[in-house]
Amino acid sequence: MELVCARHGRTAWNADRRFQGQTDIPLDDEGRAQARALALHLRGESFDVAMASDLSRARVTAEMICAGRTIALELEPQLREMHFGVWEGLTWTEIVARWPELAERYEFSPRYYVPEGGESWEHLCARVEAVLRGVDERMHSSGRALLVSHAGVMHAILHVVRSTAAASDDAALRVRLAPASIVRLHGSFAGGWTVDAINETAPAETPA
Repeated sequence: MELVCARHGRTAWNADRRFQGQTDIPLDDEGRAQARALALHLRGESFDVAMASDLSRARVTAEMICAGRTIALELEPQLREMHFGVWEGLTWTEIVARWPELAERYEFSPRYYVPEGGESWEHLCARVEAVLRGVDERMHSSGRALLVSHAGVMHAILHVVRSTAAASDDAALRVRLAPASIVRLHGSFAGGWTVDAINETAPAETPA
C-alpha cells in the first residue's frame, strides 16, 4: 500500500518557533493558504482511507484535502503531536533559559529529552506504530491512505518504518519537515517499507 503522510499548514506558534505539542493552535492565514495549495497538489490522487489528528490544525488541513471527495475523514487522537508538557507555548531559547542543562541538546531531536508533564519519544513512536499497523491491516496492497498529522508524528513514522542503524535514523530525525509537506511511503509491515519522498511540497498559491 501507499501512505501519503502530510503535515498541517503553518500556525502562529510555528511562525514564532514555539513548541505546540497537543495545545490546539489553529492555522494562521499562511497556514490556510498552504493547506489549500496542498489540497490542490493532491487533487488528482484517490484515497481509500483518510485519517487525521483531531487537533484543529491537522483536522482543517485534512478537511481541505478531502473536500469534494466521497471519503469520510477519520479523526485519530493517537496521531496528535508529541506532548511537550510544560514546554508548550515556549521557544527553545526560553526552554534552555529555564532548564540550562538542555543547552547541549538539539532542539529537533526529541529522543534526547522528556519534557516535564510530557511524553517520551518511545511513547510517541509506540502510539504511532499502533495506528500504522491498524491501517496496514485494513488496506489492500494496492490501496492508498492519507494521514494528516504533525512533524513529530511524521518523524515517528519514519523511525517506525525505516528500522535502520542509529546514525541513519538520527539523520532522519534532523530533517526539518516544512508546514504542509508530504512524506510518501509504500510497502507493509510484512514485506518492508520504502520511503519515496520526504518534504514534498506544493507550489505556493498564486494571488488572484
